[in-house]
Amino acid sequence: MVCCLMKRKRKGSTGGIAHTILRTNSDSQREILYEDKDSSVPIFDVNDIFDATGNFSLGNKLGQGGFGSVYKGVLFDGQEIAVKRLSQTSRQGIEEFKNEVRLVSKLQHKNLARLFGCCIHGDEKMLVYEYLQNRSLDFFIFGLMCAIGSDKTQGLQLDWPRRFEIIIGIARGLLYLHQDSRMKIIHRDLKASNVLLDAAMNPKISDFGLARLFGEDQTEANTNRVVGTYGYMSPEYAMGGLYSTKSDAFSFGVLTLEILSGRRSNQCHQESPSISLIAHVWELWKEGRAMDIVDSSTLGGSDSTDQVMTRCIQIGLLCVQESPVDRPTMSDVVFMLGNATTLPSPKKPAFILQGKYDDMDTITTGSSAIPSTNRVTLSTLVPR
Repeated sequence: MVCCLMKRKRKGSTGGIAHTILRTNSDSQREILYEDKDSSVPIFDVNDIFDATGNFSLGNKLGQGGFGSVYKGVLFDGQEIAVKRLSQTSRQGIEEFKNEVRLVSKLQHKNLARLFGCCIHGDEKMLVYEYLQNRSLDFFIFGLMCAIGSDKTQGLQLDWPRRFEIIIGIARGLLYLHQDSRMKIIHRDLKASNVLLDAAMNPKISDFGLARLFGEDQTEANTNRVVGTYGYMSPEYAMGGLYSTKSDAFSFGVLTLEILSGRRSNQCHQESPSISLIAHVWELWKEGRAMDIVDSSTLGGSDSTDQVMTRCIQIGLLCVQESPVDRPTMSDVVFMLGNATTLPSPKKPAFILQGKYDDMDTITTGSSAIPSTNRVTLSTLVPR
């Protein structure tokens, strides 16, 4: 492979990102760079990435998933970055990689993680994102932060005002994807670990490897390759491969209930571990005890605060209703979160494989469902 390297400052770029433009006869690089005429994604030199991350040292590792690992890095100009390094055994192959590069490079919203560029070198495939120092939402709402031992974040709790702003920010990010950007995008994998938090605790949706682009008038699509995370997947997608903006709305509803309760969707409470979070919230709602689900660390506020919490629980339940027709759009959700209008009564939500499998992702083909402890594809099981 013959490469010509030329370093230059990106004109008008924010934060002084210095990047390397690769001109090469590599088919994979040319395909990513030139397949879309509107694409102008910076390509980083692999040596700069290795230098920035200390050769992907363990001390710079931020997390790991089915795609591979994420590392913190610092470029030679001082810019902090987060490098998503795809595992060479990952089933997120070149198509998913191209998908994430093409989509995210065209998106710009304060509640979406910003892509700086990518890097391809042999079997190495890497995405370079902005570094968000407070990591992902799951570290906070599920009580994992104290295990990190960071002086800046250890012991930091999410009070109710912060949680509410995070819920609103996620809703606005999804609304941008569904309606306000120049493309209509279905995320398909919204969950707590895919919501990153910046220094001011503003939420930013990340991980677009599974996202799909819709036509302007397209309302739904079908696939026989269902991938996503158990507990967040809508019933029509998990069991039939049908996805739409209402699938993302379902995931948002689950995530909202997790933020309110501080509990994972498929690991609800000690007394009845077989009952999912959605089922538990629904039972409490019917009994008029919805506030019992709220994380105790956020309680003790005013009556008006309790009213907002109850309203958010109701919005979460509206989003997880079994029929996608009954679920609100994200435009509806943003409006309901920002206004004190009367909300409709939620119908019984969907209880997908409720509590049968703990902490699992799932794969479905047609109407059959196969539980897995891993991130999934049709033929290969890959660790999260």
